[in-house]
Amino acid sequence: MLARLSIRDIVLIERLDIEFSRGLAVLTGETGAGKSILLDAFALALGGRGDAGLVRHGADQGQVTATFDVPKGHPAAKILAENGLDDTGEMILRRVQLADGRTRAFINDQAISVQTLKAVGAVLVEIHGQHDERALVDASTHRQLLDAFAGHEKDVAALEALWEIRRTASTALEEHRAGMERAAREADYLRHASQELKTLAPKEGEETELANRRTTMMQGEKVATDLREAQEAIGGSHSPVSALSAAVRRLERRAANAPSLIEPAVKAIDVAINALEEADQHLHAALAATDFDPAELERIEERLFALRAASRKYSTPVDLLAALAAQYAGDVALIDAGADQLKKLEAAAAEADKRYAAAAAKLSAARTKAAEKLNKAVNAELAPLKLERAKFMTQVEPNAAAPGPQGIDRVEFWVQTNPGTKPGPMMKVASGGELSRFLLALKVVLADRGSAPTLVFDEIDTGVGGAVADAIGSRLARLAGKVQVMAVTHAPQVAARASQHLLISKDALDKGKRVATRVNALAADHRREEIARMLAGAEITAEARAAAERLLRAAS
Repeated sequence: MLARLSIRDIVLIERLDIEFSRGLAVLTGETGAGKSILLDAFALALGGRGDAGLVRHGADQGQVTATFDVPKGHPAAKILAENGLDDTGEMILRRVQLADGRTRAFINDQAISVQTLKAVGAVLVEIHGQHDERALVDASTHRQLLDAFAGHEKDVAALEALWEIRRTASTALEEHRAGMERAAREADYLRHASQELKTLAPKEGEETELANRRTTMMQGEKVATDLREAQEAIGGSHSPVSALSAAVRRLERRAANAPSLIEPAVKAIDVAINALEEADQHLHAALAATDFDPAELERIEERLFALRAASRKYSTPVDLLAALAAQYAGDVALIDAGADQLKKLEAAAAEADKRYAAAAAKLSAARTKAAEKLNKAVNAELAPLKLERAKFMTQVEPNAAAPGPQGIDRVEFWVQTNPGTKPGPMMKVASGGELSRFLLALKVVLADRGSAPTLVFDEIDTGVGGAVADAIGSRLARLAGKVQVMAVTHAPQVAARASQHLLISKDALDKGKRVATRVNALAADHRREEIARMLAGAEITAEARAAAERLLRAAS
């Protein structure tokens, strides 16, 4: 429900803060006091069309903030989640209108698009008036409202799931058929290409690996030459190791004669021999690591040539040849085994279509029965609203040739305003005053099913009085027992039934140089005075005050 409405610098409103409660709130005031401005500002906060003319003269921008208390699980929370916004249980919708025509939109102080603001506003508030072109008069919503009245939500959700299964099966069938047709047109080429790529057997990343190995082998060939020369010098036929070993043996035979002279030299030569032998081992290992095989290098180069030739032929990077091979193999498989798979997919699509059609037909029959109940309930509300000769009809037109996620039915609300006249769509047949009363009757019946938590009625009592106005007030009060209701009214019978009465008026400022709209919540005495004014006009008489008192007592 709407908890607070704050308006800054919108047309004649400089600063306005209104607290709302549950039940029926009425807004009254003399013509031109600013009731329409208030509703225009509210609509702006709900995502309505912006206009630079809404900004108060002399201000750079105007701003409207609407704060709602929203129960858990409300559809508005889903919209917030889809847009990455947090659901705190309190939703603050804010719209800034700049004097240059631009607008900015926010929910819970997070910037969002106007479209998102409008989507959230639409599920929080419904605004109805004599020239309403939204909500109930929008034929696209009538099926949803009928389903809400009948409690078909689970059946519709199940049908939507069957529709998705049907759509998926149909898509798979069409894709398979298209693949078979494509494969049949290119059969010879596909078979040749598939076999060629199968023989080549390319692997992802193979080109890079082979190129690196080829580079390493070509560099290793040059290094190996130098390594062999070094090994020949150390361990080959000209190696000094043999001569040094012989010299050590001779010196060791003389060591007893002059140990102090010979032993140091022997030790040094031993170290040199060990170092040469260690170097020889390292050279052997290095040569093994750089083992150059010309045949292997040739094989690598041939493989690279074959891969790159295939890449050019099929206009595909080497790394994607494996995927292309799999695709061609799959296309060939479609040709070879596609007929069997086609039969399976056709059977699955037919079964999905059969299940959907059966569920859609069952739901259509249920909608037809629910339409009769809805007609009866709405028609029962018409007589007190001075529409006793009118008739409300819910048209349910099944069309199996035009199925959709919610079924095969086109649902539209029709009316017949007088016996003998031709029935037709409610929006086209009913006059402004009649339309507003048809809408009220519908909302009374649908209040707790398919209704936004806040309903706004803009002067739906225009042109009626007496018993009809009282009937309208009675029904607005009944509605307010289930949802929050706000009504802009000129009817004292409606105002008397309110649980919250707001008076809209204009004050002269700056010695009469400008005016500003203000809103006051009326207490008991002031409320009686306002209802008396609505009854009597400019001069409030004692009789008017007494009549106002009787209306208030009767409504309590």
